[in-house]
Amino acid sequence: MEIKFFEDQKLLIFKITEEIDECKVKEIRRRADYEIERFMPKRVVFDFDSVTFMDSAGIGMVIGRYKQAAMLGGQVYLANLTDSVRKIFAMSGVLKLIPEVKLYNDEEFAEKSTEFYDKEDFTEEKEVSL
Repeated sequence: MEIKFFEDQKLLIFKITEEIDECKVKEIRRRADYEIERFMPKRVVFDFDSVTFMDSAGIGMVIGRYKQAAMLGGQVYLANLTDSVRKIFAMSGVLKLIPEVKLYNDEEFAEKSTEFYDKEDFTEEKEVSL
């Protein structure tokens, strides 16, 4: 997992680079909890661009970080969901709770204003601000 924090934006990005199963979730959860408490971000983004497999343990991990961030006054977003991961989040109802966004390039994103691209507006590539 790659982690980037942009101080000026209070933006914490977790780029998950491995499959998410019961064994990996423990490691991801521990590291994410530490980084969220360390940086106290206003926005936390989980980037699933490289995730090819996720089981139900991944749902619990994301919901737990959602609750943690909310307690600290932050928001959580899901970015770059692969089809298989999106299906799991949709079936579980997580996408009704946590917004899905498109994060094209996290460095470029952090340097600009705080703009995400909403998944529903992909065809028009309409910019959505948080």
